[in-house]
Amino acid sequence: MADLTPNSSFSLTLRLQIPNRVGMLASVTQAIATTGGNLGQIDLIEQTRKESTRDITVDAASTEHAETIVQAIKALPHIKLLSVYDRTFNLHRGGKISIASRIPLRSVADLAMAYTPGVGRICTAIAQDPDEVYNLTIKQNTVAIVTDGSAVLGLGNLGPAAALPVMEGKAMLFKEFAGLDAFPICLATQDTDEIVRTVKNLAPVFGGVNLEDIAAPRCFEIERRLRQELDIPVFHDDQHGTAIVTLAALFNALKLVHKPIAEIHIVINGAGAAGVAIARLLRKAGAEKIWMCDSKGILSTSRTDLTEEKREFAVKAQGTLAGAMQGADVFIGVSAPGVLTPEMVQAMAKDPIVFAMANPIPEIQPELVDKNVAVIATGRSDYPNQINNVLAFPGVFRGALDCRAQTITTTMYLEAASAIASLVKPSDLDREHIIPSVFDERVVTAVAAAVQRAAREEGIAQS
Repeated sequence: MADLTPNSSFSLTLRLQIPNRVGMLASVTQAIATTGGNLGQIDLIEQTRKESTRDITVDAASTEHAETIVQAIKALPHIKLLSVYDRTFNLHRGGKISIASRIPLRSVADLAMAYTPGVGRICTAIAQDPDEVYNLTIKQNTVAIVTDGSAVLGLGNLGPAAALPVMEGKAMLFKEFAGLDAFPICLATQDTDEIVRTVKNLAPVFGGVNLEDIAAPRCFEIERRLRQELDIPVFHDDQHGTAIVTLAALFNALKLVHKPIAEIHIVINGAGAAGVAIARLLRKAGAEKIWMCDSKGILSTSRTDLTEEKREFAVKAQGTLAGAMQGADVFIGVSAPGVLTPEMVQAMAKDPIVFAMANPIPEIQPELVDKNVAVIATGRSDYPNQINNVLAFPGVFRGALDCRAQTITTTMYLEAASAIASLVKPSDLDREHIIPSVFDERVVTAVAAAVQRAAREEGIAQS
């Protein structure tokens, strides 16, 4: 099902020359409205007695829709379209991140301390006591964002160069939300051994490793081996970040419908990295009846095509997603657009919970089932209850690096999920507010504190 909702991903700025006559600007806004565009800011750039130059921001639903809006403007008499630029492309032009010095170099003395000869004393100190690298370099506050470009967003195997814009964005989120310096590492290989070897060789610079957009099942082995072979935290956000925030949202949704997690029937559609991680964490949280589906239906013990990770969740039941949904309490989708139908939702148990998290187009558009569910959540910012990994990974790494945890454990995931859920007060909890905003400044602090507490209880904190 196509999503025709205008959004900022397809945002344009149109620079127009408009005669100073009654109704001219109104004709422009009418043309935008008629073609389904969402009118944003209007800025006056220049004005004379005869005409004005204005920048008009418009959100479209797709590239094709944006072109339709542009053509409608061009067709208006007396209106001159001076330029069009794509705001998203413009935002990315030149890259989104940079490296800045923390201290100024204003004198020869500054230079002598920051670089040669003074820096030699620091090198010697670290060589004599390797732990000093955490005190005397960026390592204590730096995360490597590692990808091979094999599973970029929902776009597929685009390769390392095309993955770089996503990794830059991730670095921005680390910095803006947790004050962490993160850098994109986009590898020109998709060989598991080569990836593991390369990350190990890069590890001395970084305090932690965030794996990103690596396809399943290879991502499972890469994460497992790096965790075994490195003494710094390794976190695969597509798995564990998604799982943490999903569990946090589910904790609060279940409070609304008064159902204990141990007694509900959960259906997870999508058995890749995110789906498997969610299922594992839900089990740790006490869920007992989880049916997972992939593109071929229920992960059944009768199937011979299951990977090791999928076999972990195989059940005796057989059939399609539609069959799995009969009487289910919770649907969690980390799969594909439009795979869930209103009829499937209507077949669920009383007060159903639906998390349709495929992005940018969910498994079902919320407006199709809003009246038939107790709670619905998506991965999108333009609907209530956005399940967004940015609620998890900045705080998880902030906490892990601050206490120098050697690894990140399931207990930390559970504590992080509980911390996120606790930020929605009982008085504020309702069907459209089960999860805090990504801009809630309490989130990183709460998650980091929970992670540190768990690390110390498990004896894996080093400071």
